[in-house]
Amino acid sequence: MRNVRFVSLYSGRALERLPIVREVIMSGSSESMEQQGFVTWFTLKFPTVLLFHIPNGGKRSIKAAIRFKAEGVVAGIPDLFIPAWHCWIEMKRVKGGSISAAQKGVIAYLENVGYTVIVGYGATDASEKLLKFLKEKKP
Repeated sequence: MRNVRFVSLYSGRALERLPIVREVIMSGSSESMEQQGFVTWFTLKFPTVLLFHIPNGGKRSIKAAIRFKAEGVVAGIPDLFIPAWHCWIEMKRVKGGSISAAQKGVIAYLENVGYTVIVGYGATDASEKLLKFLKEKKP
């Protein structure tokens, strides 16, 4: 199981006791649970670096969708942003996660204007790709 590796590889047994990470390990691991596991890992590993979620998706009423669109919500925006590193992260579940056409378009745009976009298929994949990005970013 991939998520067990995530816990032991980056954070040790203490993190296993956190309810969010334990649920990721025990469940079929939805995209939301994978993202919660990644955010938990990130905030422990990089406590002084701001990471935030863009609440752009989800089921909404027609009225709410119209209001959000008028407020500037754009389909396809990645889930997480790390301003200090100019890095966006799109989370997908390990099995069956796929990038939509809107996400492909936004990712291409963000990369064209100089941002890095990581697509993580689960918490482990996202954390490994982020660490690789940071290693390559250093001069």
